[in-house]
Amino acid sequence: KYTDDPEMLERTRMMDGVSAELLQSALDKMKAEYGSIKGYLKTRLSLTDAELAKLKEIYLEPTEGEKKELDYLVYVTKNTKLPDYWEDTVELVHVKNSLGDDVAVEKKAYDAYLELKADLEKDSIYVDLDSAFRSIAEQQAIVDDFTVTYGEDYVKQYVAVPGFSEHHTGLALDLYLNIDGEDVYLNEDMVEYPEIWAKIHEKLADHGFILRYLDGKEDITGYSYEPWHIRYVDSVEIAKEIAEKNETFEEYLGKPAVGLSK
Repeated sequence: KYTDDPEMLERTRMMDGVSAELLQSALDKMKAEYGSIKGYLKTRLSLTDAELAKLKEIYLEPTEGEKKELDYLVYVTKNTKLPDYWEDTVELVHVKNSLGDDVAVEKKAYDAYLELKADLEKDSIYVDLDSAFRSIAEQQAIVDDFTVTYGEDYVKQYVAVPGFSEHHTGLALDLYLNIDGEDVYLNEDMVEYPEIWAKIHEKLADHGFILRYLDGKEDITGYSYEPWHIRYVDSVEIAKEIAEKNETFEEYLGKPAVGLSK
């Protein structure tokens, strides 16, 4: 029971006697006329991408044993673990960056990144992928390395605990810059180019990306500002809504503030 509304309850009771064959026939007709159930809902009910995502979250969550679809609004942070099904569902592509490193990225996120990259190059801004998908073992290696290099306080603010990193999704991308033919990839060097990052951020939403950790909202996201860390949400509409409202991903999803680690 999802509602106490009398009209909705009556419709539910009316559906009790509908055969599976008739329901499947109706679904097939929707797909034939509108391309997909999502297309039907958007066209006939004028639902936005955000409303469709919420509808899927409430009503269309697959049951145990069913093949799960990738949820591009999946929420992973320092107090929310990666869903158990994710690694069996995500489709990754592997590419080499200009440093010769292998970078794995979720397929649709990578396609969107290439479009963003081409868009930025029109303004003579050049970026590359520092990292995207990371396994739990890879995340642990980063924790160990950054603890030695930057110290424990830095790691608490900037680096996720293995198993609780958004990078496990393959949808979080860390960029680095190429300035006058030179790769700029160290964090302490990249922060010296705020004007370039601002131009990059202006174009993110046009390609379905958001800036994940905003300046001044560290208590909400749980992480300090990272101009290089972007997140793919698979919807230009949602990305633009988040950007226009200057919201964090937490605020958009209605999640509680994470808080900085002490």
